[in-house]
Amino acid sequence: MAEGAAEVSVQSGGGGDPGAVEPERGVAPIKPQYLTTKEQFHEFLEAKGQEKPSQESEAVDPAGNDLTEPEAKRIRLEDGQTEDGQAEEAAETGEQLQAQKRARGQNKCRPHVKPTHYDKNKLCPSLVQESAARCFYGDRCRFLHDVGHYLETKPADLGPSCVLFETFGRCPYGVTCRFAGAHLGPEGQNLVREGLVQAPPVRNSLDKALQQQLRKRKIHFKRAEQALRQLSRGPLPGPTSEATVPEGREAEGAPGQDNCDIQLAPQEPDTVGPPSGLLRTCGPLTDEDVVRLRPHEKQRLDISGKLYLAPLTTCGNLPFRRICKRFGADVTCGEMAVCTNLLQGQTSEWALLKRHPCEDIFGVQLEGAFPDTMTKCAELLNRTIEVDFVDINVGCPIDLVFKKGGGCALMNRLAKFQQIVRGMNQVLDVPLTVKLRTGVQERVNLAHRLLPDLRAWGAALVTLHGRSREQRYTKLADWQYIEQCVAAAHPMPLFGNGDVLSYEDANRALQTGVAGVMIARGALLKPWLFTEIKEQRHWDISSSERLDILRDFTHYGLEHWGSDTQGVEKTRRFLLEWLSFLCRYVPVGLLERLPQRINERPPYYLGRDYLETLMASQKAADWIRISEMLLGPVPPNFVFLPKHKANAYK
Repeated sequence: MAEGAAEVSVQSGGGGDPGAVEPERGVAPIKPQYLTTKEQFHEFLEAKGQEKPSQESEAVDPAGNDLTEPEAKRIRLEDGQTEDGQAEEAAETGEQLQAQKRARGQNKCRPHVKPTHYDKNKLCPSLVQESAARCFYGDRCRFLHDVGHYLETKPADLGPSCVLFETFGRCPYGVTCRFAGAHLGPEGQNLVREGLVQAPPVRNSLDKALQQQLRKRKIHFKRAEQALRQLSRGPLPGPTSEATVPEGREAEGAPGQDNCDIQLAPQEPDTVGPPSGLLRTCGPLTDEDVVRLRPHEKQRLDISGKLYLAPLTTCGNLPFRRICKRFGADVTCGEMAVCTNLLQGQTSEWALLKRHPCEDIFGVQLEGAFPDTMTKCAELLNRTIEVDFVDINVGCPIDLVFKKGGGCALMNRLAKFQQIVRGMNQVLDVPLTVKLRTGVQERVNLAHRLLPDLRAWGAALVTLHGRSREQRYTKLADWQYIEQCVAAAHPMPLFGNGDVLSYEDANRALQTGVAGVMIARGALLKPWLFTEIKEQRHWDISSSERLDILRDFTHYGLEHWGSDTQGVEKTRRFLLEWLSFLCRYVPVGLLERLPQRINERPPYYLGRDYLETLMASQKAADWIRISEMLLGPVPPNFVFLPKHKANAYK
């Protein structure tokens, strides 16, 4: 057994005697007794998985085709195999040609689980919310009003206990809850436990009245328009010029303004709208109306030495941030939100701004390419939500953002970049921060030139990711360059970001002189990294402890997204996205050398128990199996496509 494992380790380059064989470059060094081959790895999981429901095992038809592949992918493969023999038959009718054309290409025509198809027979919200009033739509309502019929067609419950009912004493989803058996009475009424615990309010939600005003474009951005008019005349002469020159005095009597604008111009730059107010009201003037915060009077952002969880698209959702806060993250930031979508009142975009009460230091990140939309969005958020800082995304490398002039493209558009930073800084009452990369091209660094300008434009803090857009993740982060940028940014604090996966990595990062460390992928691979850094130790966490973390995530997800069918499947989707990163973690007890490096991929290995081996699988079918342990069986025809993967999985 030991000799076979040693042979496997030599072939895979994962370890062995220190003097015998050099470990393969880019592969995590795992002890030889745990190494295995790809075939043995999957055979072990399938042998153990046969004890699970047959739904989890892969199916193969007699012809040898993998039935777990998406329908469209199987059609495409079959078309490729029989293209020569069936070309004449396919050309007989136009319908066959059309079907064959649609079947070609990756991931086309694959089934989707859309929000409108979660329940074919949806119950009317008036019955779900147990409203005393009748349905507003009456006979025209397209939802069901017969609770008995709904319960007959409703799928079986996913579990015996409801997280919301156990935690808060009442489940707001009533009969639509997928765990409704725990809190439904004999006649289908929703039970309430005595000693009701009020659910903690999640802040920064989108108000319906505000959403309607945004959609009808009835919100007036007077402060933003004042700032944009002033910036259009020319850049402000120095970092404190907005504190000494009242913009409204210059704008008074400017051509192109109507009488109302001329009348309000002297007062407008000194007005500060309350965070909860949408429109100004008539009444006596107060100090808040005539006294405006100057830049040196703004709330200071003092987070030096704190652990900063990076804004992570898709995976950096509110339940995940709660997990990281529990393990010691000090500063959290919402996912990247597109400013134009926020100005349009899109519910899905405003959901990225939500803040849990446990997030004591919280900020939001905005992405945009033009000064008018970014400045107006900053003024809107300054009125309506509660945050400690606002961050500008100047580091997003994806083409969808870059080609529109946002993200990394702003590093090459200095005029627009300056107007965005200055305009947002003028309308915000909270500090403004910037997150950027080293540059756009791999060997052309730009950050050290921009940092002095950002300090002069009014940025309170800058976070630098030690990679360029062109580089992506092909090479390690350049911490030597980050050290050079620390001097260029002084006295403005600079946070460093890149390749931190252990407390040793964090210690080396702090030696460069940065004010703090931002952690991104390291938190996705192991959210307990914050605990390791604070306690300066390696945590050999067990598979059962890791499953408990995932269970807590599902509980937080059901609280956040809901316990009905739509909420359960949304929780499952984000859990699977996170599992696509967690599978890259190698337990400490299996490593020959500590610590694991973020650029080292794990070879195939058998863990110390079945669950540890299952969590190391990189197949989406095994991730779905883990989700079924926590959220019950997946719906029929469920398809999962990780956002950072190139292929579809089922």
